Amino acid sequence: MVEKMKLLHITGPKEDIDRVMQQYLCRYEIHFENAVSSLEKLENITPFVETNFYRETYQKGENLKKYLGEIKSYSDRTCTIQEANEIIQSADEKIKPFIEEQERLEEEKQNIKRRMTKIAPFIGLDFEIDKLKEFQFIDYRFGRITVENYHKLQTYIYKNPYTLFYECNSDVEYVWAVYFAPHMYMSEQEAVYASFHFEEIPIPKDLEGTPGEGFANEAQQLEENKIQYQKIQQEIQEVLQQQEEQIRIACHTVTAYCENFEIRKYAACTRKEDGEENYILYGWLTKADAEKLEQEMEQDEKIHLVEEEADEELSTMPPTKLKNPKVLKPFEMFVEMYGLPAYNEMDPTAFIALTYTLMFGIMFGDVGQGLALVIGGFLLYRIKGARLAGIISVAGLWSMFFGVMYGSVFGFEELIPAVWMKPMDNIMSVLMLAIGFGALLILIAMVLNVINAVRAREYGRLLFNQSGLMGIICYGTVAVCALLIISGHGLPATIIIGLAVGLPLVAILLKEPLSHFIEKKKPIMPEGSIVMFLVEALVEVFDVVLSYATNTISFVRVGAFALSHAGMMGVVMTLAGLEKGNPNWIVIVLGNILVAGLEGLVVGIQVLRLEYYEMFSRFYKGNGKPFVAFNRRK
Repeated sequence: MVEKMKLLHITGPKEDIDRVMQQYLCRYEIHFENAVSSLEKLENITPFVETNFYRETYQKGENLKKYLGEIKSYSDRTCTIQEANEIIQSADEKIKPFIEEQERLEEEKQNIKRRMTKIAPFIGLDFEIDKLKEFQFIDYRFGRITVENYHKLQTYIYKNPYTLFYECNSDVEYVWAVYFAPHMYMSEQEAVYASFHFEEIPIPKDLEGTPGEGFANEAQQLEENKIQYQKIQQEIQEVLQQQEEQIRIACHTVTAYCENFEIRKYAACTRKEDGEENYILYGWLTKADAEKLEQEMEQDEKIHLVEEEADEELSTMPPTKLKNPKVLKPFEMFVEMYGLPAYNEMDPTAFIALTYTLMFGIMFGDVGQGLALVIGGFLLYRIKGARLAGIISVAGLWSMFFGVMYGSVFGFEELIPAVWMKPMDNIMSVLMLAIGFGALLILIAMVLNVINAVRAREYGRLLFNQSGLMGIICYGTVAVCALLIISGHGLPATIIIGLAVGLPLVAILLKEPLSHFIEKKKPIMPEGSIVMFLVEALVEVFDVVLSYATNTISFVRVGAFALSHAGMMGVVMTLAGLEKGNPNWIVIVLGNILVAGLEGLVVGIQVLRLEYYEMFSRFYKGNGKPFVAFNRRK
């Protein structure tokens, strides 16, 4: 069902909004409306614009929590926002020198890694770098070259007496090396190596020893850096653990204030003649929560509260919050897929839960496979919380029920007697019953449309809609006549049938002017040519009659799939050789899995199609606004 709502107008001094939010509102699920939009016609209304001044303290608190690790125990103690700010600022100041040292170590670590990255490719050079610097007549360059260009370069190196190329390392893409050349020829050699796309890589100038020794020294420094960093980390933790509980309480308080600060997005400000500024909040609560909140705020002199019933004429549409028993909760998924009911519209969750699972069971009647659906769906729903799994589990119960009615267990038709009938032995009866069952559901959908029309006070829809009272009389008369013919009874007088069918169709044809007359709307007749109106109305009535027929015949699929299930399992049993007395159990097991999976999927989709197109379209609009509590908007 749809929860009853109340709209609350909450006002008070602008600077008091955080206290109100923290002390009262944060404990309730409230759907806030944008107060500025709701009050746009009034003067002196401005948005509540402020920078979140709790954000900086919140960030500091989050950084402190990183050093405290997991929560060892929970405390129900609280503190004020001023106390929380002082605790966090004080703790942050205590660890600030340690943080600065950590930042220095982090920068040092990055420098070491960069040096190691430059040195690593040249580890294969077994020569001290500092001695290279002592060369007076020979220059050198470190770098890399692609493997492809390296092979081309080798020919040049072999013929050139003025350069020496020493390979240090390589992979599938590059060769890292150092080349030497006399100082007087280095410019010429640089140009040649550049033509082969040799990329120069400068190595650290202060590197001592061989590249391998330099890399080992850097690795040792990196390890020492890591040890120092961990030591400081431990010192920070020791400092903060002395007041861990206070810090956690303060962080919790600041986090709440920081998140609740966002309430300003929905608030408006108004200025009085004396210069005092007040905030204005508009929020929807369930009726029970609204009454509790009103009692709590009653003695608070800084708060002015006004409430409005959702049934009154309001400028904003009430949001829809569904409240159903646990067994029906999964079926809310189907309702949400189509669209939430408007506030004054009937919640179809119970209707779809009953009709969907009932039709699924009729079309998929098997005790064994139904039991598998019940168990599998229940476990999946409990473990993963998948709502579709919960729907499958409930549908499996009806599958078991109709499996007993049909006498079918995992496709075996002789294990238990049929309480009702075997579908394959009564094909025409199954199809005719399916059509009759569909006609009954369509009539029920029409009755629900009447109820929704009454709730919405749409009296034209109530009386003259194709699914209103006129539609019920017309369709119901035809359905009763069909039933009388099938059962062998005589029909009422032709004139009675004509009046019961013809007059409602005329009313449906003239529904627009009749609706305007009943609802006192003007003009009564639509604009334009009356002839064109009548032509369009006749076409529409023809479409109505056609939809009655097609919607009803569409339910043949309920019986058809019941036959299909029995037929497919019959094929499985034939392939398994059941008639020969020595069945292949592997074929039976695999056949059951295939039929249950394939037909279960198809049946689930077809039943949902019947729900949406043949029934929901007759009584349900689904244009409701979802209820989104403030604490779930983020």
